[in-house]
Amino acid sequence: MLAVSDLHISYQENRDLVEKLQPTHPDDWLIVAGDIAEKSESIEWALGLLAERFARVIWAPGNHELWTHPEDAVQLRGTARYDHLVQLCRRLGVLTPEDPYPLWQGAGGPVLVAPLFLLYDYSFRAPGTSTKEESLAAAYEAGIVCADEHMLHPDPYPDRDSWCRERVRLTEERLAACDPSVPLVLVNHYPLVRHPTEILWYPEFAQWCGTELTADWHRRFNTAAMIYGHLHIPRRTSYDGVPFTEVSLGYPREWRKRGLPDPLLREVFPSA
Repeated sequence: MLAVSDLHISYQENRDLVEKLQPTHPDDWLIVAGDIAEKSESIEWALGLLAERFARVIWAPGNHELWTHPEDAVQLRGTARYDHLVQLCRRLGVLTPEDPYPLWQGAGGPVLVAPLFLLYDYSFRAPGTSTKEESLAAAYEAGIVCADEHMLHPDPYPDRDSWCRERVRLTEERLAACDPSVPLVLVNHYPLVRHPTEILWYPEFAQWCGTELTADWHRRFNTAAMIYGHLHIPRRTSYDGVPFTEVSLGYPREWRKRGLPDPLLREVFPSA
């Protein structure tokens, strides 16, 4: 079971890398944990290419896919855009958070692979702040503001945190209904706990990186592994004995400096 995220193929260097991605075995599954691109046409190109090469592709949305980009031919907003992307994936044979969780019966299995769509609710607040309003003000003062504030619309919800809370409620109910004897591989664009954000260069950005509402999910549910992206800091950590793997590629300016993840497609289960 392989995984990658934050492909950001609007950059030609990253698109070139995606064109070269290949399975290591005919039965390889590939998890794509969000931020493929901003435009629907590019998202469809990448997922279509990967779906042709891998035995199964599983997608969880990132914030960039949910943007209503002014240059995108699809100008849907909020839940309508997400629903459009789910239908796009289904046409390609790619599994989404709205589909039955697939059962992996390869090495280390059986495990259920659960792609999640949860968003964030500004509860990873900036240092020294105690409310969403204070945290956002600190970010604006520092000049560290996520572009979501301008392009990720929550329609029909009044704000992104309300959308997040509803997604958390729906997903929590679904996970609770899973057979507890079958371990889960949880896949989300954002980490389920705040700890991975503590090494961000700009701590104000953490408020766009998840929600405290999921802080105990890896303990409450029978979790074998947690896969995420978004931070552009590829690494593996462990919380309460559960491996958390950040699988991002990131922007060319980032991977040129540190080198490409090696391998780019991380083996995430069984943990390697």
